[in-house]
Amino acid sequence: MNRKKFISFLSVLPWSVSRVDHLNSVLAKPALESNRDSPTQNTPKSIAAIVTEIRPNSHAEVILGKYLEGYNRDNRKPYPESKLVSIFTEQVPDNDMSRMFAEKYNVPIFPTVMDALTLGGDTLAVDGVLLIGEHGSYPFNEKEQKLYPRYEMFLKITDVFRKYYKSVPVFNDKHLSWNWRQAKRMVEISRELGFPMLAGSSVPVAYRVPAVDTPYGVEQKHAVAISFSGLDIYGFHLLEALQSVTERRKGGETGVEWVQCLEGEDCWNYMEQTEWVRRLFTEAIKNSLTKKDGNMKELVKKPAVFIIRYKDGLQAAAFLMTGLVEDFTVAIDLAGQSEPFSTLMALQDGKPHHHFSCLVENIEEMFTTGIPPYPVERTLLASGMLDFVLESRIRKYQKLKTPELSDLQYRAPRASHFCMKGWGTDGKLIE
Repeated sequence: MNRKKFISFLSVLPWSVSRVDHLNSVLAKPALESNRDSPTQNTPKSIAAIVTEIRPNSHAEVILGKYLEGYNRDNRKPYPESKLVSIFTEQVPDNDMSRMFAEKYNVPIFPTVMDALTLGGDTLAVDGVLLIGEHGSYPFNEKEQKLYPRYEMFLKITDVFRKYYKSVPVFNDKHLSWNWRQAKRMVEISRELGFPMLAGSSVPVAYRVPAVDTPYGVEQKHAVAISFSGLDIYGFHLLEALQSVTERRKGGETGVEWVQCLEGEDCWNYMEQTEWVRRLFTEAIKNSLTKKDGNMKELVKKPAVFIIRYKDGLQAAAFLMTGLVEDFTVAIDLAGQSEPFSTLMALQDGKPHHHFSCLVENIEEMFTTGIPPYPVERTLLASGMLDFVLESRIRKYQKLKTPELSDLQYRAPRASHFCMKGWGTDGKLIE
């Protein structure tokens, strides 16, 4: 099938499990020529980093630091297998680290995305792309979303793929876009051009305490997740953490029917009036390692909850409880089981930020095998939920039907992809 007919064929497929399953088989032979093959199995993959900025503790500094300095950031093994060979930074803040990285580790900084992907030449010259559009000086909209240019940077990357009729795997950090339509289009383009794509947060793949996953293929009735910080910046982490455990339920992911945001006294009232929410909130927070003592209502000045109704009837509530906790916990009612599933997704406070080591390990799996370890649809759905939840908020907290999300169906793999080991008292990874 030629490229034009292939793309035309994709456009008539519904957004459903059948489409995803069919794409997985069809895209085994990509629409564009693959540039993922290397001369030998042991040849490191060459990676380009397309980022908004690199400054201390930014996502780009943490992720690229692991490629340049090792997982423990001590210039010792273990390192990721791939090698960073080029950098493009859209902004250069006063505390920029990109120039230091470039000089110290002999990684060139290029003036354009195209130059970074071609290494200044006339063909696609890398085996993978890291798109890290987090941090930097960008405006906010009326929904309090920071308008990071991930979509625009993604288009520049894929323009290079189109120009040279080659494609390579792409990882996109955090949500695909602040805008649902843009996020959906990014995944569509990856399907059209036939390259593997992975995206999302470090939280779902972080070390868990206890180190357990939701039973695969078991019906889920209710779910609660708890986190902290801003509605947009950490709301995505919270929703994708929730999604990573609910997507394993019986029948797979079915899509979302409606969402709603509640804040302040309405959030407390919702909790008090909903039995399963109170019960699972109590169960989830038992796993927290940062819970503050004291009256919850006095500690949390601005409580918020994202309420989600999935198409198959699963009901979920995701709470932002700044002042009460500084970690991520979940609890889920499972059919036929008297005790809920619950766990903590553990983040390392400070360098070397090993929850990002877990993320890089999954990125590396895609770069080295050409197969994403978990579906990009997880991140797409979480991106859409966040956009519509924040829309509910500015529409006076209305319950919003989400037909755009109701047909976003997919199946998660049976295998779990979170880190099974944490870090020692020295802060280094436990081997």
